[in-house]
Amino acid sequence: MQAIRVHRYGGPEVLTLERIPRPEPRADELLIRIIAAGVLPADCRVRNGFFRQVMPAVFPYIPGTAFAGVVERAGAAVAAFAPGQAVCGRSPNGTYAEFTTVRADAPPPAGGFTDYRQANANTLLIHKPETITFDEAATLSGGATTAWTALFEDGDVQPGQRVLIHGAAGGVGLFAVQFARWRGAEVIGTASTGNIEFVRSLGADTVIDYTTTPFDEAVREVDFVLDTIGGETLRRSMRILRPGGTLVSLVEEPPAALAEQLGVRAFKNATIPTSAHLRAIAQLIDAGHARPVVQQTFALDEAAAAHALCETGHGRGRIV
Repeated sequence: MQAIRVHRYGGPEVLTLERIPRPEPRADELLIRIIAAGVLPADCRVRNGFFRQVMPAVFPYIPGTAFAGVVERAGAAVAAFAPGQAVCGRSPNGTYAEFTTVRADAPPPAGGFTDYRQANANTLLIHKPETITFDEAATLSGGATTAWTALFEDGDVQPGQRVLIHGAAGGVGLFAVQFARWRGAEVIGTASTGNIEFVRSLGADTVIDYTTTPFDEAVREVDFVLDTIGGETLRRSMRILRPGGTLVSLVEEPPAALAEQLGVRAFKNATIPTSAHLRAIAQLIDAGHARPVVQQTFALDEAAAAHALCETGHGRGRIV
């Protein structure tokens, strides 16, 4: 099969198209013919060595975890999936390739994960939602699942609450806006000038143009903040929470001393998505309550260009 492989840390240029043996599924695995693979910011960070202290790469490796495709072959112990079925989810075995293998049922450990390495080995697998394309289905793992767990598992967002979502046009933010709106929250999003109407079309009640208006001058007393930016944006966001409010960051651990001083809860996204979360999202999508957005698609041999675009940190939706 054709696959992208990485032999050393570096920039997008280290993504190399190679021909390698097709993987063979074990008894409890499926062989998936990949139609589309999602490009996540984490893929770029693994490639450039950002995680080398907590999860050193084993070279060469195939990048990518998010995928949508078709079951090519099922192991002898697999009963829930059959060849020919359309599926999507997350594989720890690399998805920038024509095929990957994935466990049919691999729930996270009962006690939770203890480090990034264990979390990265997590598997998600569901039947593809019927109302979306393979390209769109490849955006669910790492985009929709992160938004879902941050809002409803970590944040326990409830109807009527005021919710602020930073980077509301991005791969996670666009799902967070739709999910919070579905839950019945008042949704406030931040976005650049060109994405204001797009975020409004997702269901945001208020959209703040962060290029012209400081968000902390436009909104106060919110119940929940989803931080996708970190740094000073995170700290300023903590100050606009009502007492007892919650901030969940996707990028860094918020300062505990400041949270205690302000009387708020603030922590990094801690819930690892499961296949059950992904099934709930699929049902929501097929019911018409949410929709994926693909920013741009690339061919497999254009993986370096896909990573270069991902690393700009700007755009609308997910790269595939």
